[in-house]
Amino acid sequence: MSLRRASDLFPWQMFLIGVLGVALSASAQYPGQVSKKSKDTVEMRAIGVLEWTGEAGKPKASRLVPVTVYDGTTLQDANVYLARPHPLAVGREVEYELQKDGTPIGLFDIKNAGQEQGSWVGYGTWKPLPGHSKAASPVLHDEADADSDRPVLHRKNNEGGSEGDPKQESAPSAPSDPDRPTLHKKPPSSDGGDTSSDPAPDADKPTLHPKNSGGESTGATDDPDRPKLHGKTQASDEATEGASAAADPDRPLLKRGKSSGNGAEVLPSIMGLPEAMYQAVAISDAKSRPDHPWSYAWANPGDEEKMKAAMEEIARIALGLKSAVTASPPKRASAKIKAKSVPPAPPPAPLLDEQFRVFELAYGAGATMVLTAHVGDDPATQKFVTLVAQPDLYGNVLLLLKSVTDTAHLDETPRLRLVDAVDVLGDNRGELLFELRGATQRQFALYRVLRGRAERLFVTGGGEYGSASGGE
Repeated sequence: MSLRRASDLFPWQMFLIGVLGVALSASAQYPGQVSKKSKDTVEMRAIGVLEWTGEAGKPKASRLVPVTVYDGTTLQDANVYLARPHPLAVGREVEYELQKDGTPIGLFDIKNAGQEQGSWVGYGTWKPLPGHSKAASPVLHDEADADSDRPVLHRKNNEGGSEGDPKQESAPSAPSDPDRPTLHKKPPSSDGGDTSSDPAPDADKPTLHPKNSGGESTGATDDPDRPKLHGKTQASDEATEGASAAADPDRPLLKRGKSSGNGAEVLPSIMGLPEAMYQAVAISDAKSRPDHPWSYAWANPGDEEKMKAAMEEIARIALGLKSAVTASPPKRASAKIKAKSVPPAPPPAPLLDEQFRVFELAYGAGATMVLTAHVGDDPATQKFVTLVAQPDLYGNVLLLLKSVTDTAHLDETPRLRLVDAVDVLGDNRGELLFELRGATQRQFALYRVLRGRAERLFVTGGGEYGSASGGE
């Protein structure tokens, strides 16, 4: 059996093959059809922690620490996710919404990114929420202080009067001190030259001459020995850079402020972990979602104090400040012992830097309580405790998570410092975001409280401040 050659085909067969070839060639050049975006497509959601010093809204220094990126199926480590070279979570023009207990408190725009102690951080600007910016309306005059000796500033209105007294008309001032020098406005002339009424100029009086378009002084003579300051213009900058590039094309150029290309303006940042540092949850999501406050409202205000006192007792026992089992008194006491007055019980040992917060992590859910504290004034011997609990059916404390550590073992068992509650998956359920701070390392971890358990949902890889051990 032999293969048929093209010359053996009929003319109509040749025509059909040619039409088919043209159609296939056109379809090969078409890059592909545009598919409509599915309604079920999940937008990525980034979670970070904004750290700053100074005043909220106007920080002295700040940085955004990326925590995780939810890609629709998995929680990714935001410190390495799509790093080209910087991670996606700290890319330029990425905007985060800052929250406190689920309530927005501001926006943070990423301007540039860098590495600090082996971890990526983002630098940017804290902006107010749209419609929440405060208008600048300074009060320059107070009627109550009209008779005081304090000087008052008045803004001049269009009619010539002061802002504090709009009815006041402009009038010639009262006769002043004859020895006081006065300034007179020069009357305009038709040719712009000097008028005959002007006094003769003093030959010894220095004069200032404006520069002409060429940059030279309009004065008759210039002192050749006088030092001059030259301001750099854009043309001179480009000429200098061009000359430097021509001399050495590989020579790096240093520019002040915002540079072109991949560079960015340098903003003040935080180095290390200062004591006066504040933290807030930051969320970046392309989809707008309604606010979901996490604060819990007690039906009975007395229940909050009762639960707090019970958790403080558990914390003191965990820190070794109180024995878990109280010694029972003797069955029979002598008359002499009964006659003696019983001394009052000593006050409970104080818990330092105590924080007690209660969250409602889902609509209609019960209270989730978090208590953090430490004891010891000496930083070398401090002990730390973190408790997560819920009230049980009988009104007692059901402990879900307990973390106890001390200064000597922080790198083995880091301290759990609560940041806030945050909706990581975008499912209207909040998770607890903790900072796992060690002696030289730190990480961030997310815990989900569900069905009477507190399970660790995610933990970052960490860097210079990262730790591989958990906090339970």
